[in-house]
Amino acid sequence: MQTRTLGRTGLTVGVIGLGTEYLLDVPRGTVVSVVRQAVAAGVNYFDVLFAQPHYLDNLGAAFQGLREKILITGHLGSAVQDGQYRRSRDVRECEELFHDLLRRLGTEYVDVAFLSNCDEQADYERVMGPGGLGELAVRLQREGQARFIGLSGHQVPVASKAVASGVVDVLMHSLNLSGDATPGRKQLYHACAAQGVGLIAMKPFAGGSLLQNGTAVPPTPVQCLSYALSQPAVATVVPGVKDPSELEAALAYLDASEQERDFSAVVGRFQRDTQGRCVYCNHCLPCPAGIDVGKTIRLSDSARHGVSAALAEEYAALPAGASACLECGDCMERCPFQVDVISKMRQAARVFERNASRPL
Repeated sequence: MQTRTLGRTGLTVGVIGLGTEYLLDVPRGTVVSVVRQAVAAGVNYFDVLFAQPHYLDNLGAAFQGLREKILITGHLGSAVQDGQYRRSRDVRECEELFHDLLRRLGTEYVDVAFLSNCDEQADYERVMGPGGLGELAVRLQREGQARFIGLSGHQVPVASKAVASGVVDVLMHSLNLSGDATPGRKQLYHACAAQGVGLIAMKPFAGGSLLQNGTAVPPTPVQCLSYALSQPAVATVVPGVKDPSELEAALAYLDASEQERDFSAVVGRFQRDTQGRCVYCNHCLPCPAGIDVGKTIRLSDSARHGVSAALAEEYAALPAGASACLECGDCMERCPFQVDVISKMRQAARVFERNASRPL
């Protein structure tokens, strides 16, 4: 495993880390297997996003006996409502959830405490202002429960403010081929390098959408990871995987040839800003109708060339169909990528629920 230094933290990280969000609803045995295989391959950076108890308990079992070998993060602002992800800015709630995370993971500290999912200017000011989550993070660091402070987000303007703040040691930012033309992106990465802020590349596959078959040959996982790791200041990339086969696809980067890593032939397809494209992250939740928005849109996108039996079965197993959408617009206000979720729900209902009772 090639390693890099995570900015001014001085932490040594493998170039391939692991995002654990797709391990949310998989069996404990799979979680343990994925984590242990990753560590055996040299992966030492694990991003722990959610607050769901079963998810943390499964990761705690997977991390048992490994704490001295790995780096673990936690996210201040990640909460739960009716089983779904919810963004919270309530300091007391977030502190309670943070201590629950430590207990369930079996550790006394996290290596990076992230101010989670911060993209809007008003939200940034609330988080970093008096009595906000930023002050909580500083206190946790002072108490030895967080070694360093990070911020995770998707938008360049707020990320740039965080990098310049002097408070944030690590930035976790959405970074993939589809965002290559995002205005200000390169300047942000160079600012990270200049300020000594460690840069974590998340969503290297754009939630898997980059790997889906379209009219053009999609980039390979190796090309996607190579692109992310080629950007200034990037220390590690954290692909999300849900099983050992997806982990192996990511780890293939380590033994790939220079030709296999070469992304020059595919980067030209993405020379436009791609705001409005769903990456299935579910930062738009919770949904009052109980819809798993990210998974619903992913299935709809996967069905662009037809609904296979497997897709139909996976859709039928969702907690609520797209036709249950109330069109309240809450998800669209929360979406960091300005996705027209209501239209996406209508489309999914047309694709999978031809006999839906709601007008489509």
